[in-house]
Amino acid sequence: MSFRLRRASVDDLDAVMAIETSVFVTDAWSREGMAHELASSDGWYLVATPDGDDTRIVGYSGLMVLPGAPDADVQTIAVLPEARRSGLGRALMGQMIAEARRRGVREVFLEVRADNPGAQSLYASLGFEAIAVRPRYYMPDGVDAVVMRLTVPPTTTEPAVGETADAAGGASTAVAPGAIVAVPETSESEHQP
Repeated sequence: MSFRLRRASVDDLDAVMAIETSVFVTDAWSREGMAHELASSDGWYLVATPDGDDTRIVGYSGLMVLPGAPDADVQTIAVLPEARRSGLGRALMGQMIAEARRRGVREVFLEVRADNPGAQSLYASLGFEAIAVRPRYYMPDGVDAVVMRLTVPPTTTEPAVGETADAAGGASTAVAPGAIVAVPETSESEHQP
């Protein structure tokens, strides 16, 4: 299965909330909180749709980066069960990390449920390291959060045809509103929260 990623907007709120409440049953964000995130100029949210069906959102992710801040936070990431184990979670995270790099961020942080080893494994494979535990962070379940940090690696690749060089001289492909990034099929195994 292939997917397309595009910038999310407030128009995607219903679909994002449908995923949010089905994936994070007991600790979903409120509709108001998610609407604020999608509208915030400090947020950078993506949605994923199956290739050839731009009307059905099957995943999303969000990054918060305050202007000039040296760090960023992955606010959320969710992939519907039917789209898991396809590389989509990895692709969404890759775009979050790339955007953090484009904004000059040196470190990216996230929290992940202690009872979600699949997601922890994905994040570790991307270079995140566990640095702390927040006891009983996820309510009402009382599940601990593992705080993870990524030191954003410098870009070392050369631009390909159609790409532009970023400030560090590496390849950069911006995902602007309405832009599409194809996520090819993969056999790699992963599990998303």
